[in-house]
Amino acid sequence: HTRLTDEVEPWKIKRTLEMVREMGAPWIVEYFPWAYVEEQPGVYNWAHSDQVIAHATRQGLTVVARLGYVPGWARPADSSPLYLDEERFPDFARYAAAFAHRYAGQVSHIIVWNEPNLALEWGYTAPDPVKYTAMLREVYPAIKAANPAVQVLAGALAPTLAPPGSPDGYNDLLFLQAMYDAGAGPWFDSLAIHAYGWHFDPDAPADPAVVNFRRSELLRAIMVDNGDEAKPAMITEGGWNDHPRWTRAVRPAQRIRYTLRAYEIAQQEWPWVEAVAFWAFRYPWDQKSYQDYFTMVSTDFEPKPLYLELQRYSRGTP
Repeated sequence: HTRLTDEVEPWKIKRTLEMVREMGAPWIVEYFPWAYVEEQPGVYNWAHSDQVIAHATRQGLTVVARLGYVPGWARPADSSPLYLDEERFPDFARYAAAFAHRYAGQVSHIIVWNEPNLALEWGYTAPDPVKYTAMLREVYPAIKAANPAVQVLAGALAPTLAPPGSPDGYNDLLFLQAMYDAGAGPWFDSLAIHAYGWHFDPDAPADPAVVNFRRSELLRAIMVDNGDEAKPAMITEGGWNDHPRWTRAVRPAQRIRYTLRAYEIAQQEWPWVEAVAFWAFRYPWDQKSYQDYFTMVSTDFEPKPLYLELQRYSRGTP
C-alpha cells in the first residue's frame, strides 16, 4: 500500500514505484482523493493522478485505486472532508466514473471509500451500513458504465471491537452483515479487507472477540453465508508494526517472520484472496509517531530489514 497522495516530487514518485517493483510486489493500492482532482464542480485536474498511474504502469504494477475525500463544494461548511450527504452521492459517482473511464486499461480495481465503519472516516458521524450501501448503489453502476472491466471493491472496513452503539466505530463483522441486510450484495465485485495483526502471531485463530490477521476468515465466512462465495477478496491494508514502545507492536524480527508467514497463509490457505497489500510502503515525510514503524522504506528511501527480507522472499532466495 503506497502513500503517494501527498508526494509532490516526480522523482520520488518514480523511485518509490521502482522500489516496489524491485522488492517483488506486483500490486499497489494508492489513494486518489476526489478533492484533489475536482476542486471545482466539473473541472478536473488529473496531473498528479496521471503521474502516479503512468509510473506504476511503466513498472508493470497493477493499480488498485482508493477513492474518497470530499471537495469543499460537495459538503456543508465546516464539515470533515470525509463527510458526504446522500444527495451528493451522484457527484461522487460522477467522479468515480470519470476516474474509471480515464484510466481504463491502467487501473483494474477501485475501492469505494475507506473504513466507513469508523466515525473518523465517516465525517465524524455515526457509521451507517445502510447509508454506505446506498453509496455503493449509486457509485457501482456509474463505474461499470464508464469501464465495465474494472472491479469495484467495497468494505475496506477497519477491524474493530467497538460495542453496539459506540459513537466511534461499528464492529466490522456486524457492519458487513448489515451491509448485506441492506442489499449491498449486487453492488460490489470484491471485498476489501484490512487485516492488522497487532501483537498476535498470524496463525492465532480467528476469534470475533480479537483483532488479528485471521479475522479475515470471519469476514469471508459472512460473504459465504450471504451467497457471495464466488466473489474474491483483497487485503488492501494490514500487517504489523515494530515500534519499540507501542502496546500493539511486535519486535522487528517478529514483524519480518509474521509478515512472511501471512503471505504464505494467503497463498496456500486462502484461494479467495486475490492480493495482499500491507500498510505501508513509504510515507512522503516522517510521521514522528508509531505510524513510521509500519513502513518498509524510510522517507529517504533507505530499505528497512523487512523490505530486504520481502525481496529475498519474492525471489525465492533463502
